[in-house]
Amino acid sequence: MKRSHRIPMQLRAAYLSMHRQTNAHLASLRITADQFVCFTILCEENGIIQKELVQRATSDANTIRAMLILLEKQNLVTRKPHPQDNRARIVSITDKGRRITSKAISLLEPVRKQIEDHLTETRAKNLNNLLQTVSEAIDGLMI
Repeated sequence: MKRSHRIPMQLRAAYLSMHRQTNAHLASLRITADQFVCFTILCEENGIIQKELVQRATSDANTIRAMLILLEKQNLVTRKPHPQDNRARIVSITDKGRRITSKAISLLEPVRKQIEDHLTETRAKNLNNLLQTVSEAIDGLMI
Protein backbone atom coordinates (compact mmCIF):
# COMPACT_ATOMS: atom_id res chain seq x y z
CA MET A 1 0.00 0.00 0.00
CA LYS A 2 1.29 3.45 -0.91
CA ARG A 3 2.09 5.73 1.99
CA SER A 4 -0.30 8.35 0.64
CA HIS A 5 -3.15 5.87 1.20
CA ARG A 6 -2.48 6.05 4.93
CA ILE A 7 -2.85 9.85 5.10
CA PRO A 8 -6.62 9.93 5.68
CA MET A 9 -6.38 7.45 8.55
CA GLN A 10 -3.42 9.27 10.11
CA LEU A 11 -5.25 12.60 9.87
CA ARG A 12 -8.32 11.05 11.46
CA ALA A 13 -6.28 9.48 14.25
CA ALA A 14 -4.48 12.76 14.99
CA TYR A 15 -7.72 14.74 14.96
CA LEU A 16 -9.58 12.30 17.22
CA SER A 17 -6.68 12.10 19.65
CA MET A 18 -6.47 15.88 19.89
CA HIS A 19 -10.26 16.18 20.17
CA ARG A 20 -10.43 13.63 23.01
CA GLN A 21 -7.58 15.30 24.90
CA THR A 22 -9.08 18.75 24.43
CA ASN A 23 -12.49 17.61 25.67
CA ALA A 24 -10.89 15.93 28.69
CA HIS A 25 -8.86 19.02 29.59
CA LEU A 26 -11.90 21.31 29.19
CA ALA A 27 -14.37 19.10 31.09
CA SER A 28 -14.00 21.10 34.32
CA LEU A 29 -15.17 24.24 32.48
CA ARG A 30 -18.15 22.37 31.01
CA ILE A 31 -17.26 23.33 27.46
CA THR A 32 -16.33 21.17 24.50
CA ALA A 33 -13.51 21.34 22.00
CA ASP A 34 -15.99 22.54 19.37
CA GLN A 35 -17.23 25.32 21.63
CA PHE A 36 -13.64 26.31 22.35
CA VAL A 37 -13.05 26.67 18.59
CA CYS A 38 -15.95 29.13 18.39
CA PHE A 39 -14.72 31.03 21.44
CA THR A 40 -11.22 31.44 20.04
CA ILE A 41 -12.58 32.68 16.70
CA LEU A 42 -14.82 35.18 18.50
CA CYS A 43 -11.93 36.35 20.68
CA GLU A 44 -9.90 37.01 17.52
CA GLU A 45 -12.72 38.79 15.69
CA ASN A 46 -15.68 39.60 17.87
CA GLY A 47 -18.99 40.56 16.32
CA ILE A 48 -18.90 38.44 13.18
CA ILE A 49 -21.75 37.19 11.06
CA GLN A 50 -22.87 33.71 12.09
CA LYS A 51 -22.29 32.40 8.55
CA GLU A 52 -18.67 33.59 8.76
CA LEU A 53 -18.27 31.78 12.09
CA VAL A 54 -19.57 28.59 10.45
CA GLN A 55 -16.97 28.89 7.68
CA ARG A 56 -14.07 29.74 9.97
CA ALA A 57 -14.95 26.90 12.35
CA THR A 58 -15.15 24.53 9.36
CA SER A 59 -18.48 23.28 10.61
CA ASP A 60 -22.04 23.26 9.33
CA ALA A 61 -24.72 25.88 9.92
CA ASN A 62 -27.06 23.63 11.94
CA THR A 63 -24.33 22.51 14.33
CA ILE A 64 -23.09 26.04 14.95
CA ARG A 65 -26.63 27.39 15.35
CA ALA A 66 -27.49 24.76 17.98
CA MET A 67 -24.21 25.40 19.79
CA LEU A 68 -24.73 29.18 19.79
CA ILE A 69 -28.26 28.83 21.18
CA LEU A 70 -26.86 26.78 24.07
CA LEU A 71 -23.98 29.21 24.65
CA GLU A 72 -26.35 32.17 24.50
CA LYS A 73 -28.49 30.61 27.24
CA GLN A 74 -25.33 30.34 29.36
CA ASN A 75 -24.52 34.03 28.71
CA LEU A 76 -21.27 33.13 26.94
CA VAL A 77 -22.20 34.64 23.56
CA THR A 78 -24.80 37.01 22.18
CA ARG A 79 -26.54 36.90 18.81
CA LYS A 80 -28.09 40.07 17.47
CA PRO A 81 -29.85 40.72 14.17
CA HIS A 82 -27.61 42.18 11.47
CA PRO A 83 -28.53 45.84 10.91
CA GLN A 84 -28.75 45.49 7.09
CA ASP A 85 -29.79 41.83 6.73
CA ASN A 86 -32.62 40.53 8.92
CA ARG A 87 -31.73 36.92 8.07
CA ALA A 88 -28.16 37.27 9.38
CA ARG A 89 -27.02 37.30 12.99
CA ILE A 90 -24.01 39.04 14.50
CA VAL A 91 -22.31 36.80 17.07
CA SER A 92 -20.25 38.25 19.92
CA ILE A 93 -18.52 36.73 22.89
CA THR A 94 -19.45 38.06 26.33
CA ASP A 95 -17.04 38.96 29.12
CA LYS A 96 -18.00 35.69 30.80
CA GLY A 97 -17.17 33.85 27.55
CA ARG A 98 -13.78 35.60 27.39
CA ARG A 99 -12.98 34.54 30.95
CA ILE A 100 -13.89 30.93 30.12
CA THR A 101 -11.71 31.09 26.99
CA SER A 102 -8.77 32.40 28.99
CA LYS A 103 -9.14 29.56 31.50
CA ALA A 104 -9.50 27.06 28.65
CA ILE A 105 -6.27 28.24 27.03
CA SER A 106 -4.47 27.66 30.33
CA LEU A 107 -6.01 24.22 30.75
CA LEU A 108 -4.95 23.26 27.22
CA GLU A 109 -1.33 24.27 27.75
CA PRO A 110 -0.24 20.66 28.51
CA VAL A 111 -1.72 19.50 25.19
CA ARG A 112 0.02 22.28 23.27
CA LYS A 113 3.29 21.63 25.13
CA GLN A 114 3.13 17.89 24.42
CA ILE A 115 2.83 18.59 20.70
CA GLU A 116 5.51 21.27 20.82
CA ASP A 117 7.91 18.89 22.61
CA HIS A 118 7.60 16.43 19.73
CA LEU A 119 8.00 18.91 16.86
CA THR A 120 10.86 21.22 16.01
CA GLU A 121 9.86 24.68 14.80
CA THR A 122 10.68 23.64 11.24
CA ARG A 123 8.61 20.46 11.46
CA ALA A 124 5.69 22.38 12.97
CA LYS A 125 5.84 24.90 10.14
CA ASN A 126 6.03 22.10 7.56
CA LEU A 127 3.11 20.27 9.19
CA ASN A 128 0.96 23.41 9.12
CA ASN A 129 1.81 23.91 5.44
CA LEU A 130 1.05 20.28 4.61
CA LEU A 131 -2.27 20.35 6.47
CA GLN A 132 -3.25 23.51 4.61
CA THR A 133 -2.30 21.84 1.33
CA VAL A 134 -4.45 18.80 2.16
CA SER A 135 -7.41 21.03 3.12
CA GLU A 136 -7.12 23.04 -0.09
CA ALA A 137 -6.83 19.90 -2.19
CA ILE A 138 -9.91 18.35 -0.62
CA ASP A 139 -11.89 21.60 -0.78
CA GLY A 140 -11.11 21.69 -4.49
CA LEU A 141 -12.94 18.42 -5.14
CA MET A 142 -16.15 18.59 -7.08
CA ILE A 143 -19.05 16.59 -5.69
